[in-house]
Amino acid sequence: MNGYPDNARAVWAYRGWSTYSYHSGFATPMNKRLITVSKFLSKHLRHEPEKLGLNLAPGGWVAVADLLAGAAKVGFPISREELQQVVAENDKRRFALDETGQRIRANQGHSTEVELQLPETDPPEVLFHGTVERFLDEIRAEGLKKMNRHDVHLSPDVQTAIKVGQRRGQPIVLAIDSSKMAADGFKFRVSANGVWLTDHVPPQYIRLA
Repeated sequence: MNGYPDNARAVWAYRGWSTYSYHSGFATPMNKRLITVSKFLSKHLRHEPEKLGLNLAPGGWVAVADLLAGAAKVGFPISREELQQVVAENDKRRFALDETGQRIRANQGHSTEVELQLPETDPPEVLFHGTVERFLDEIRAEGLKKMNRHDVHLSPDVQTAIKVGQRRGQPIVLAIDSSKMAADGFKFRVSANGVWLTDHVPPQYIRLA
């Protein structure tokens, strides 16, 4: 039982890629309020800080006090306790507080202009990317592109990539020959929550996991 449509093996064989079997794995959900808060934070710390009157400092940081004041001003008050709980309990570790607890940032995923100040790092031999079938032809032709984000996001393991792919449907996991990419001059960075970042993954470095 591989979890793919009945014709999947023929489709993958046609594309020249091998098949991959997976099993579902879902994180324990936070309560609805914390999920709503998490989505609000993602929107404004990654994409639209200006709508809360925020300016992201280098590293993506904003003052917690400014964030809470901005949220209250637009009619979405958040308590400091809720904020701390979302940071601590979000299974994807999307957010981080600094060592003082007075600044917060999204760890990655920004579309707004920001310098995250992540150093270049040697990647593991293989990284992974979760996607769905409808994107495979484009990926095979053009590779993985960052689209409206600053970077292509890659996962350190298959299970994480499955979770990423499940957001859009039945997941398909791609393996990335990251060690070969690095040897060929591609640069990698890794965020505080373990997401690997690179500018582009050409198709020759991609296969089905």
